[in-house]
Amino acid sequence: MSQLHIFNSLSGQKEPFKPLNDDHVGMYVCGPTVYSNVHLGNVRTFISFDMVFRYLKHLGYKVRYVRNITDAGHLEDDTNQQGEDKIAKKARLEQIEPMEVVQRYTIDFHTIMQQFNALPPSIEPTATGHIIEQIEIVKEIIEQGFAYEVNGSVYFDVLKFNESHRYGKLSKRKVEDLIHNTRELDGQSDKKNPQDFALWKKAEPQHIMRWPSPWGDGFPGWHLECTAMSTKYLGERFDIHGGGMDLKFPHHECEIAQAEACNHGRSPVNYWMHANMLTMNGKKMAKSTGNNILPNELLTGDNPNISKGFSAPVARFFMMQAHYRSILDFSNDALLAAEKGFQKLMDAVGHTETLPTSKETSFGITKWKERCYAALNDDFNTPVLIAELFEAVKFINQVKDDKASIIETDKRELQQTMNAFVFDVLGLTSASRSNEDGDKLSDVVEMLIQMRKEARDNKDYATSDRIRDELANMGIQLKDGKDGTTFSVGS
Repeated sequence: MSQLHIFNSLSGQKEPFKPLNDDHVGMYVCGPTVYSNVHLGNVRTFISFDMVFRYLKHLGYKVRYVRNITDAGHLEDDTNQQGEDKIAKKARLEQIEPMEVVQRYTIDFHTIMQQFNALPPSIEPTATGHIIEQIEIVKEIIEQGFAYEVNGSVYFDVLKFNESHRYGKLSKRKVEDLIHNTRELDGQSDKKNPQDFALWKKAEPQHIMRWPSPWGDGFPGWHLECTAMSTKYLGERFDIHGGGMDLKFPHHECEIAQAEACNHGRSPVNYWMHANMLTMNGKKMAKSTGNNILPNELLTGDNPNISKGFSAPVARFFMMQAHYRSILDFSNDALLAAEKGFQKLMDAVGHTETLPTSKETSFGITKWKERCYAALNDDFNTPVLIAELFEAVKFINQVKDDKASIIETDKRELQQTMNAFVFDVLGLTSASRSNEDGDKLSDVVEMLIQMRKEARDNKDYATSDRIRDELANMGIQLKDGKDGTTFSVGS
């Protein structure tokens, strides 16, 4: 079997995967900032790393997967670290406690991840649960001479660090260019240089979330949290650090600088992995333009960009059809096509057990299996794996139709391999039962829609309104359009 290769964002190339400790892998992925409903771009990132987690386990590694919850310190302006804490702002606007915000959206995040069949991480630490560790790291960076305190805030000295290290090596940026492109902003006068980033911020009197520190009451910088939590649970050096492409700079760049400042220049991570972004209908997703969809809306169909709801397994399959480093474009047509492909795959997997056997096999099982592993060992190339799975689907259908043959031992191996890749690695679940239930529900609702139409045609508006209202009470919304009436399930 070929060796696993991972594209390392740090080197810009695929490298053979060699864990620091044989058979053990330490993986850290930046989790959500829980101040709003998790968006689909985040879901795609977490599903991508769920697949990585699953495949490493499938290969026999013992994986410690750490994914944090950011529940403090993430300011509105990531790059310049200005503005309000995102969670504190939400709490102020809704007049509730910050931890109520955190609780609400952490539950939402876990619910969505469960619906998409993502395995829980081994450890899920929170930023607020690791304030002591963060303060200790700040003290260490000051002691090493790479940070300074001004008026109760502590900043990382990027230019000082760059004299003996290289700030910008992950994002391939030069400090000189950063200096040239940085504009002076209000509230940055405390810093020696605009590029310096906050390790600890002084809490102004109105700031709700605050903790005592050697520099006065304050709160940690967002970048510091991940350094503290990743090194606490995975050590000063670990195997894989993942996150969305948008985190490469400044977040991950700052993580590297902080860790190297503490650990005598030792790089904290062997392989940096970044999942790419989502677009919709060929454009960037944005709430302001309406070119946006939330995970729940995708599942219920309650969004003008899609014609109906799609099951979570179908949505997950759709995401797996693109490589994690590729931009993935959501569209109604693409989801409908994915739904057909998903059903075809599930039908074939369901038939492997009952395939008739013969005295010979007209399919190279061993070579096919090698190609499946070769796909995933080439930087987790799920689209190529799926193409190979559909080669097997074609063969299974031929056997069913007596146009091909398979021996008993090969049938068992085919079944085990299909189950391993489809369910264990890609993390898909059979939606056959829910599809049957969903089809029955659709038939009943369509019958009621037809009855409502007949009532309206007969000017029996009382019956028409009653059907609409009763369905609404059950969580089924009717939408009247020029092409007829459609429905969606959900609030």
